[in-house]
Amino acid sequence: MNILLIYPSKSKGRMNGLDFSIIDRISWRVLLGPQLAFQMLAAVTPSEYSITLVDERCQKIDFHDEYDLVGISAITPSAARSYEIADTFRSLDIPVVLGGWHPSALPEEAKQHADAVVIGEAEESWPSLLKDVKEKKIKPFYETPVDLKRIPAADRKRLHHTGGCFIEQIQATRGCTMRCRFCSVTNSKYECTYRVRPIENVIEELKSIPQKIFYFSDPSLTVNPGYTKQLFREMKPLNKKFSCNGNMSVLHHDDELISLANEAGCVEWDVGFESVSQENLNLVGKTSNKVEEFASTINKIHDFGMGVKGNFLFGFDADHPSIFNRTLDTISDWNLDLVDVNILTPFPGTPLYEDLDKEKRILTKDWSQYDLRHVVFQPKYMSAQELLSEAMRVRRAVCSPSNNVKRAITCLKYGPYTFLTTGMQNFFM
Repeated sequence: MNILLIYPSKSKGRMNGLDFSIIDRISWRVLLGPQLAFQMLAAVTPSEYSITLVDERCQKIDFHDEYDLVGISAITPSAARSYEIADTFRSLDIPVVLGGWHPSALPEEAKQHADAVVIGEAEESWPSLLKDVKEKKIKPFYETPVDLKRIPAADRKRLHHTGGCFIEQIQATRGCTMRCRFCSVTNSKYECTYRVRPIENVIEELKSIPQKIFYFSDPSLTVNPGYTKQLFREMKPLNKKFSCNGNMSVLHHDDELISLANEAGCVEWDVGFESVSQENLNLVGKTSNKVEEFASTINKIHDFGMGVKGNFLFGFDADHPSIFNRTLDTISDWNLDLVDVNILTPFPGTPLYEDLDKEKRILTKDWSQYDLRHVVFQPKYMSAQELLSEAMRVRRAVCSPSNNVKRAITCLKYGPYTFLTTGMQNFFM
């Protein structure tokens, strides 16, 4: 059986949109391999099956090739494009399976465009689905909880990526206990339960990765500090370099965790600060994070020789027009090494979406606009246009060429790998 796996573009209504710029396409070819989710599917697909992967953001789909099954992984902003692709293949009598964050949140919607929908994690469902396709007994929905003790390591060779894949991905844990009201990861019913892989399995997988640099795609490596500390201890002999996600409330109080991260090869902590307003953090359920502790924690991480990426959102219900200049001033004071500024987006399946929908504050359900760059709901203390223009003003100011160069150069003092990862990312934000 010939299987085509697709990560779709966001270009609704334009076949083979190619969302990435030429620089982005080169970086994808040279720096990054296929997404981890596809590598996991490859690992649980029987060897007699042929798999082709197309990332439509930088590759074109050939709708005339012969396939027995098409699998499409969709996030919310690519949902409309996913449905276009699915409808095209189904018109050619090729069965289509939809999965990913958006179909998992809205399976009935996705089913209108697919023969089957995989809800949640796919490692247990996928082999059963393939068997049903082969026997022509495909079911409309597949949903099977995944035991992380049983899943194999990702298959990084089977998808025939043509690039150098300078940075790999790996996952040690799934789920997060923070349950931030806007987060599509920790509020999905299959990711809200925190689970860990056996540390020995993670170490063996890391040993099999030839790349020096990798990224932990875990939602947060600070949920269970005891597990993470032991993982970091066992990683020391591997001589790898990595970046990972973490929560400031834990990093503020746990010097041992930060020290062990540095010894294990961590070069960057990726942190969701979300806002410089404590009221906003309290509203979205991130009460353990204290804005007053952020600056000292950033300095502490720097003292241990690691960079910090800060992620910020605008549009919370406590955001008044003054929040924009306040944020600009605060970011300048914090000396972050990489900054990302986006617009709060109520993704389907999250408590934030449900609340705004009940309050009739959702302005559009055109999923292509749910990309963190559009305003899709009515803000509380400003117009939608003011939120958009001011958020983008802050983003342009923070990511100005001079600021990007300054942050990249500063990363050099934390070592060449921090410069190659965190520092160089400043030019792609």
